[in-house]
Amino acid sequence: MASRKAGTRGKVAATKQAQRGSSNVFSMFEQAQIQEFKEAFSCIDQNRDGIICKADLRETYSQLGKVSVPEEELDAMLQEGKGPINFTVFLTLFGEKLNGTDPEEAILSAFRMFDPSGKGVVNKDEFKQLLLTQADKFSPAEEPEGGLSPAPPPGGADVCPDAHGPGREHRL
Repeated sequence: MASRKAGTRGKVAATKQAQRGSSNVFSMFEQAQIQEFKEAFSCIDQNRDGIICKADLRETYSQLGKVSVPEEELDAMLQEGKGPINFTVFLTLFGEKLNGTDPEEAILSAFRMFDPSGKGVVNKDEFKQLLLTQADKFSPAEEPEGGLSPAPPPGGADVCPDAHGPGREHRL
């Protein structure tokens, strides 16, 4: 009987530890950030089953203009989750990747430096030129496929005024 109780206690402790581990990821982010991650997750989870699979990733890449993603690349992304990628795992992965990065306001402030008129836009060509010629220079080969073009707006809308400015400029 005592060994049975000890086994039960071990399972309860493991369950509580798993709950603490998954709940800690939520404490790493503010509520607004968690909501943004939920929106991103739902954009990637194309089949809306609550799990990100290879087909979801392939379709997301396709919507972003990259139609020929190697199977190995998709497999490597999925393996980072060490199992099915539900929202909690997705959030955990981002928590691990973002740990030690600058706060959002610092990043936005840096981009505002490229918007001297204060209109909330950065000219794509000027920004690309700076990336290729200043500080830790990017090489032309490092430019992502599709360039610095914005992702299509959510919901299939043709225009997303909050995300895109006129012509070749993009809203901050």
